[in-house]
Amino acid sequence: LFVISYSQIMELNCVQFLQNKTILVTGATGFLAKGRFFNFPFDFDVKKLYLVVRASDNEAATKRLKAEVLEKVLFKVLRENLGEENLNTLLSEKIVPVAGDISTNDLGVKDSNLRERMQNEIDVVVNVAATTNFDERYDVGLGINTFGALNVLNFAKKCVKAQLLLHVSTVFYFSLAYVCGEKPGLIREKPFAMEEIRSKNGLQLDINLEMELMKQRLKELHEQDCPEEEIDLSMKELGMERAKLHGWPNTYVFTKSMGEMLLGNHREHLPLVIIRPTMITSTLYEPFPGWIEGLRTVDSVIIAYGKGVLKCFLVDVNSVCDMIPVDMVANAMITAAATHAGGSGIYMVYHVGSSHQNPVTFGDIHEIAVHYFTKNPLRSRNGSLIAVSKMRLISTMASFSLYMTIRFKLPLQVLILLKLIDLIYPWRNGDIYGDKNRKIKLGMRLVELYEPYVLFKGMYVLVLFLFTFDDRNTKSLCANQKKAESKNSKGSMFDFDPKGINWEDYLTNIHIPGLITHVLKK
Repeated sequence: LFVISYSQIMELNCVQFLQNKTILVTGATGFLAKGRFFNFPFDFDVKKLYLVVRASDNEAATKRLKAEVLEKVLFKVLRENLGEENLNTLLSEKIVPVAGDISTNDLGVKDSNLRERMQNEIDVVVNVAATTNFDERYDVGLGINTFGALNVLNFAKKCVKAQLLLHVSTVFYFSLAYVCGEKPGLIREKPFAMEEIRSKNGLQLDINLEMELMKQRLKELHEQDCPEEEIDLSMKELGMERAKLHGWPNTYVFTKSMGEMLLGNHREHLPLVIIRPTMITSTLYEPFPGWIEGLRTVDSVIIAYGKGVLKCFLVDVNSVCDMIPVDMVANAMITAAATHAGGSGIYMVYHVGSSHQNPVTFGDIHEIAVHYFTKNPLRSRNGSLIAVSKMRLISTMASFSLYMTIRFKLPLQVLILLKLIDLIYPWRNGDIYGDKNRKIKLGMRLVELYEPYVLFKGMYVLVLFLFTFDDRNTKSLCANQKKAESKNSKGSMFDFDPKGINWEDYLTNIHIPGLITHVLKK
């Protein structure tokens, strides 16, 4: 049912599809949206991009877009190719910043004339907006990831020319939900059905009830005049509690999954494509290799190791780190949109990752990082070279907790004496015990938060296959795209085949140097 019949598609032409299209993009200042979509008007003659940006008004949205996107190094290539004056002219003609908020009705677009114009012009709606904090406040996660997705759908249904809603989700929550629910087997490229989701004790998920529970808890906190810090913590704890009750590891993946369910239930006749990428990393090719913004999940570990501050890590070396370059995700999105726009009754899901076709393990990444930072050491603040050695990799939470107790917690007890000295001699500088204890608690919290990802064997395991991602839709989409591009003299413009990635070369010569250049600014 969910495998594409490509016999009905004679030829796929993404360039032709994009020409003269008006596209709405939410989450316009985010990493994925910047990765390729801003080049559309210049590379593929897109008619217009409406870019929804969180801001107080359209003037503020324009300023934010300029500061967070247009003035970044990402646009260096465009500026060099087009020149400053030509680029600015095209930007004014083809890009429309829109002050909005997907957590509100009509995407928070207050200008009724602008809203009407958008709904008369837009051909394709792309929803990239999300909050990706694993332990996000429950009210924020529900507002953006869950009901925000529904608000985008409702807006798209009001667009008279809309051919497609392309929604970006995440692949991790799908697999982890099945792991936590103890449903072994193939993780399929198929939609979620809310009525099929039950917790271990048989409790059926009710999304509206989740919203009501959140509102009630928030109301109680305000009535009790709780300080903002307490409200913040309580909302985070509620999100994690509800996620784990229903079989998800954290608030992020739980709220994203509920967003998918609402889209499926309310889509009516609007063609809907859901893209589930895995861990998104730096560009492989476009607009130039190695561009990245911020630290992705695995990047924090790589950089902490390079800085010499990470001596041990909780990870199964044989577990696969499923990651995919951001330009490949964008290419898959474009190809899926070109394939399905205007289709009748379309509801497709695509897993975009690498684990099934070209896996790289955490052990591989560790060895590559050791080699890289041994050969290219970072410098400390005083300018000295930072020497690295192999990390101690621990494969179970129990072993990691024991290691932390012996290595850090027991020695920390000695510092209790220093704490007493601090009380007796208050003029002593600093609170050594308190500082170390806070760092250990924070470290353990992060480990517990990321544990499902670094120990998860759902994607691919070298010896034992417990779960695998079904990516038949994506493989077929990729194969068809290659056929179409083989007829194009310009070659591959929308490549998203993970088999073409040489992980050692990518990490050594593109990704880690990209982290150092664009994140560490060195």
